Amino acid sequence: MSTASSSQASPRALAGLTLGALGVVYGDIGTSPLYALKEVFHAGHVPATPDNILGVLSLIFWTMTIVVSLKYVLLILRADNNGEGGLIAMLALATHAVRERPQLRDTLMVVGLFGTAVFYGDGVITPAISVLSAVEGLEVAAPQLHNVVLPITLVVLTGLFAVQRFGTGGIGKFFGPITLVWFIVLIALGLPHVLSNPAVLVALSPTYAVGFFVDNPLVAFIALGAVVLCVTGGEALYADMGHFGKLPIRLAWYGLVMPALVVNYFGQGAMLLAEPAHVENPFYLMAPQWARLPLVFLSTAATVIASQALISAAFSVTKQAIQLGILPRMAIKHTSVRDTGQIYVPFINWGLYVFIVLAVALFKSSSNLASAYGIAVTLDMTITTVMTFYVIRYGWRYPLWLCLAATGFFFVIDITFFASNMLKLFGGGWFPLVIGMGMFTLMLTWKQGRALMSERLRHDAIDLKSFLEAVFISPPTRVEGTAVFLAAEAGITPNALLHNLKHNKVLHEHNLFVTVRHHDIPWIGFEQRIQMEPLGHDCWQVMLNFGFKNDPDVPEALKLLEGRGVPLDEMDTSYFLSRDIVIPTFGDGMAMWREKLFANMHRNSAAAADFLNLPSNRIVELGAKVEI
Repeated sequence: MSTASSSQASPRALAGLTLGALGVVYGDIGTSPLYALKEVFHAGHVPATPDNILGVLSLIFWTMTIVVSLKYVLLILRADNNGEGGLIAMLALATHAVRERPQLRDTLMVVGLFGTAVFYGDGVITPAISVLSAVEGLEVAAPQLHNVVLPITLVVLTGLFAVQRFGTGGIGKFFGPITLVWFIVLIALGLPHVLSNPAVLVALSPTYAVGFFVDNPLVAFIALGAVVLCVTGGEALYADMGHFGKLPIRLAWYGLVMPALVVNYFGQGAMLLAEPAHVENPFYLMAPQWARLPLVFLSTAATVIASQALISAAFSVTKQAIQLGILPRMAIKHTSVRDTGQIYVPFINWGLYVFIVLAVALFKSSSNLASAYGIAVTLDMTITTVMTFYVIRYGWRYPLWLCLAATGFFFVIDITFFASNMLKLFGGGWFPLVIGMGMFTLMLTWKQGRALMSERLRHDAIDLKSFLEAVFISPPTRVEGTAVFLAAEAGITPNALLHNLKHNKVLHEHNLFVTVRHHDIPWIGFEQRIQMEPLGHDCWQVMLNFGFKNDPDVPEALKLLEGRGVPLDEMDTSYFLSRDIVIPTFGDGMAMWREKLFANMHRNSAAAADFLNLPSNRIVELGAKVEI
């Protein structure tokens, strides 16, 4: 449901959307009480003194208020791209806003690409730390089970990735209710401790956070690297806006999620004021002994749901990146006949799984993983803030002083958190950055390689209109049926047509020269799907337009030509594609190793025929070599 329609939904529908948002949007941030407060005190840099406990609680409360309530819920949710959110939607908005400034546009594109690449690093750490921190509750409930924590974590994660190919439609309807129970349990765990020591509520005052910084500037700065764990998942609010709309996301946050988180964190703090020794695992030690084992099962279910939301987001981001030309084509399978957003990307699924298993095996505990967590998240948050400035300044035309004031405040907060997390770089922060840099290299190589390839094809191309005029001076034999020639660029002669004439010496009775164009808006409706230009002699130039969330389906789109004099009988229509083979050469292009990398990516990318949903029994592929 779109953003607009969610605001006009009936109370019952709104309640359903809000419940759904709990499961998908707030799973990650909702499970952060498992490890956030524990990690602030765990490394030993921050002693668990009463002043420090109150100072840290105040920091956590105001971090959630500023980063989530003000930045994401109030400001960023306004920057929707036709109802869609997320870093790629923001990147499209920002680059479109500065389209008249090509140098700035290219810089923003590179920054946005890096932010998108780093998201995959975050996608590895989040499921690993969430599930591991939940299963570690077994050590609290039964210390003798210490040795089975890692194996159980790996079994849970393996099961989670193994079921992805079946889709989440069947179990997805349980996500919201389970997460609702989770947030109620968060309140039930924290409230008794808050009521037994209500003095802890003084930490709601920002003076305690400020005092913590004034008294211990270095310790407080280091602590920020763990405090930021309380807002990991904030990006999901924006990324999932297209699924639920702004109103349900805002209602869920203000109505349940933030109150539950505050009560739980302050409950942990109240307990630590009375029992500082419980700092080893304050979340589980808040619960009475009899409730700890059931709490482990509920926590594991909640963290699996949180991980599922991130995995689904990774699939969605990958699909958008493919259609914007940032990543090579991959096999994408739809797991639901009703919900087009439910997809499965095998390569991404098992790639994430391998790196997550590596992370669990390498770091072995949620505390060690916490040292790797934060850099990717804060980097993405900073990039989102920078992109927002360009959207509100050049897209919405707000005054410069207002744009600087609105985004500058958040930028200072983001960059401070990022700087604190950079202290973790050698302790594990390198891990998600290495993954991010690897993805960034692939994305940049693919984008630049495609540009070089297009330039080469244009350089060697023959103008289509001129070519057809020359052909029809002495026309070849024409055979019955319709030929659809796919071309990357409109107005140039497809290699497939040249090879067909050269080898088969025939031309079909009707010929369509089709170019598929992906735009930087999420959805393009059927009324804008197709543009057609007659070229004479029963030949037409056709442009098909798709948004980055549309599923490209060429035969379906071409049906819109019915009634325009173009016969498209299914059994008499053949699709001709050029299968280009990239040959790396020394020259002005990329470094040789990147050209070889691009050639490999191009060779191994999924077939264009599958990506464009062409009927497999009516495809003719003709190869050509392209030197870059």
